[in-house]
Amino acid sequence: MSLPSYDVAIIGGGIVGLATAMDISVRMPGVKLVVLEKEPRVASHQTGHNSGVIHSGLYYRPGSLKAATCVAGAKLMVDFCRAHHIPYDICGKVVVATQEAELPALEVLYQRGQANGVPRLMMIGPERLREIEPHARGLKALHVPTTGLVDYTNVAGVFAKLIQQRGGEIRTSARVTCLLRRARTWVVETTSGEVAARYLVTCAGLYADRLAVWAGAPRDLQIVPFRGEYYNLIPERQSLVRGMIYPVPNPVLPFLGVHFTRSMDHGVHAGPNAVLALKREGYRKTDVHLGELLDMLSYPGFWRMAATYWQAGIMEMVRSLSKPAFVRALQRLVPEVRSTDFVPGGSGVRAQAVDPQGALLDDFNLVEGDGVMYVRNVPSPAATASIRIGQIIAEQVISALSR
Repeated sequence: MSLPSYDVAIIGGGIVGLATAMDISVRMPGVKLVVLEKEPRVASHQTGHNSGVIHSGLYYRPGSLKAATCVAGAKLMVDFCRAHHIPYDICGKVVVATQEAELPALEVLYQRGQANGVPRLMMIGPERLREIEPHARGLKALHVPTTGLVDYTNVAGVFAKLIQQRGGEIRTSARVTCLLRRARTWVVETTSGEVAARYLVTCAGLYADRLAVWAGAPRDLQIVPFRGEYYNLIPERQSLVRGMIYPVPNPVLPFLGVHFTRSMDHGVHAGPNAVLALKREGYRKTDVHLGELLDMLSYPGFWRMAATYWQAGIMEMVRSLSKPAFVRALQRLVPEVRSTDFVPGGSGVRAQAVDPQGALLDDFNLVEGDGVMYVRNVPSPAATASIRIGQIIAEQVISALSR
């Protein structure tokens, strides 16, 4: 019996995999395309467990793929939401320096934002900060009026509908169990049957490294999962935050620090921290997967990373285990908040690639192999940048198929 045959198979039904499939379906009418997602529905993990921010492109190294795709992707995302009547909110944000030692890093952010072309970026003093966020306190702040909010699960759902309307197939509950290369064809074995494809895109989020290795990539990086935990402001205190209030981030880490973010349902989230997860899809403190934990501990890059960032890791663990410690970090931004103002919220897990030297990859990692594109590191701002990332991958896929 012959296998179902496709031009392109994309492993991973998160927002980047779906954006890629959507763009391919536009550029190649009639293409035979399938998206393989292991969960019963798309957007189940990183896409559906984030803060919903449309990032501006402020934080990323000029010239990096993150910088280029975030600034362009934010505009594309807003345009897409308008075109498809998806609710969004351009509420703006402030990045607040609360002590003198943070002012040089705030200036670096300002210079990066200008270099990256972030629109209407402005350095402001405490008076203007109080006008924008009356309950925030700081010595100086960056005002980023183009930062916004959207429900990325809704966005991903529209991506999926458009793919299917154009003839693409989305298979859910299709966990990949094996990848085989036969001549110029990929055979993908899944829990819902086998498929064959001329070209393969591995875009598996928290399992991106593992699927890439199965498809022939070297094991020159590994995903280390970091859980981000949130609290929610109680309704009576949500007026303390108008838009988004961020601290100046630690420049050596790819995390932004605990912050305040309004949500599309009119609530206010506080967080996330960034604590090591003991399971790749471990959304609770008690979630442990022994095999995944041993795999992480056997990777030399993990121990080098731990040796470099152990102090920051301890602080994140303290904030995870101690609500008062978590709240103290938030009080630096909004002194009026108290522990009783917060109730536990949700959590997400970030797929962060680490190289063998223990460095946290600070840029997206897209690598082409023989009939395959490995998407191995697309953490935040990947949701914001997803349409532009999808365009870049689609261009390479179509080029390879035409050779």
